[in-house]
Amino acid sequence: MVEVDAGRDLCAVLTDLQPDAVLNCLHGRWGEDGCVQGLLEWLHIPYTHSGVLASALAMDKQRSKEVFRHAGLPVLESVIAPKADVMAQHVLTPPYVVKPNNEGSSVGVYLIAEDNNGPPQLSDDMPDEVMVETFAPGRELTTTVMGDRALGVTDIITTGWYDYDAKYKPGGSRHVVPADLPDDITALCLEYARRAHDALGCRGISRTDFRWDEARGAEGLILLETNTQPGMTATSLSPEQAAAVGISFPALCAWMVEDASCDR
Repeated sequence: MVEVDAGRDLCAVLTDLQPDAVLNCLHGRWGEDGCVQGLLEWLHIPYTHSGVLASALAMDKQRSKEVFRHAGLPVLESVIAPKADVMAQHVLTPPYVVKPNNEGSSVGVYLIAEDNNGPPQLSDDMPDEVMVETFAPGRELTTTVMGDRALGVTDIITTGWYDYDAKYKPGGSRHVVPADLPDDITALCLEYARRAHDALGCRGISRTDFRWDEARGAEGLILLETNTQPGMTATSLSPEQAAAVGISFPALCAWMVEDASCDR
């Protein structure tokens, strides 16, 4: 196995290496939005996870919601609005969330509380257009799909907002797997994750995130988004879920590599 730190010379590096397959562990734009997948298709190198279309759809939060709605999955109200308009007035009634439409890892997420004095003042590095989404209260749940199998449900517990630090810094959050949930909520998470995976056309593994408002029962379960390339670090959720059902980290990686292909 050869580790490649992907840069703008990736095409030349892969052409020189001529790998049998690529285990794609990139996140966010370029690595997860169909661009690298298109490069690998062009080079005809088998690769893991989802193909060009599914990757691009999942990264575009608004378009993926349209797919989910068509599949009968519960999603939140949201709009795409110019950054200037969002800073000038409340585009939605608080509480709501402002975030980039095509980023991951909770990058650039603003939570606007119900008692907020005014609209948010967004940082200069936010895109010209942003997603404004109704805030969903409740517990943070997530489910990994591996092929056609939903592995389980994790309850993510934090002391505050589940932001970048909570996701990636040791001790930033606590994961309860399997989650202590009513049987019907567990079953719905597994079902919704499989349906989201299929609706987008995902391959390999994906992870779908939820919010669950316990007071509303099954109606309080909302699908937030699907990640086509879940994290594979020491604090990542998908390897934990795999381990909980008896799939070791080496076995998970081996399965992904063996599943690699082109034309995904």
